[in-house]
Amino acid sequence: MQEEKFETPDEDFDQPFTDEDEDLELEEENFNVDSDVPPPIFRQRESLPRTVLDRKPSVQMIAGRQPVIEALKAGTLIEKVVILFGVKGMVIEKIRKMAKQNQVPCVEVGKQKFRELVSDTTTQGVVAIVGTKRYVDVTDILAIAKKRNELPFIIILDEIQDPQNLGAIIRTAECAGAHGVVILKHNAAYVNQTVVKASAGAAEHLLIAKVTNLAQTIDELKKLGVWIVGTDSGVSKLYTQIDLAMPLALIIGSEGAGMRKLTKDKCDFIVKIPVFGKVESLNASVAGALVIFEVVRKRKLLDSPTGKQAKQEYKPEPQSSSFTDSLPVS
Repeated sequence: MQEEKFETPDEDFDQPFTDEDEDLELEEENFNVDSDVPPPIFRQRESLPRTVLDRKPSVQMIAGRQPVIEALKAGTLIEKVVILFGVKGMVIEKIRKMAKQNQVPCVEVGKQKFRELVSDTTTQGVVAIVGTKRYVDVTDILAIAKKRNELPFIIILDEIQDPQNLGAIIRTAECAGAHGVVILKHNAAYVNQTVVKASAGAAEHLLIAKVTNLAQTIDELKKLGVWIVGTDSGVSKLYTQIDLAMPLALIIGSEGAGMRKLTKDKCDFIVKIPVFGKVESLNASVAGALVIFEVVRKRKLLDSPTGKQAKQEYKPEPQSSSFTDSLPVS
């Protein structure tokens, strides 16, 4: 039997548990707070706000029902709330409601996936994944371009799921002087410590917006005079064959699948990167880097006549309130 280690409230909460402890914890997790029957035991440690690390120590979490509620009340930067499937009750519904009010995604997962996410057994079936990046609105990215008196240059990532790729693209975008990156709220990697490390710290300097509806975001950007350029290996036009000295948003598709069909349909231009070996495509971050710096080459200092003319002609319309409202962020 493993030795239990108890702590004071000022210490980190990291203690092993016996099989008996885990069985009792599962009873607590499945206890319905609507019932008149009291739970078997409520340990004092449940009320102690604490953070735990999952099996990948780059992700910090807040575990337990009351600690998650307090974090939501305090406006803590939270990426998502994860609830163990089958856990119910008034407290759980309160967490769901608060997460929705704070525009924090709330997902329900099975026991195996939940245990893979966090090995600590004293979570009461609820954990909040703590964010490391304060996201902005897409309008904030456009405002930076206007402040610098530059044509907007935005990188849009369509379901990039590998944190290493996300970090590498953010690093490239920052080095190239892009004004910001747009990522998806769902089915995509988010900025955590792994991404920050992979970006060599660039994630701390570059504005990043997180949106729910990418198609709607693209439509609004197009209304503001931003051209949309996508990448796909199935087209004939090379990425070097279009003039990129214009207000633009460059879309980089997901690993393997590339851009989704709806995203592809929204593009003004679609270009490809030629490959000459047996492997059909490049890594997403490498492909992104090539096109990003082709944009820099084409419009660097806007020395080309086309670039100077584009800068003079770009006069975005005043931003409507509906644009901001249509771009939910965390």
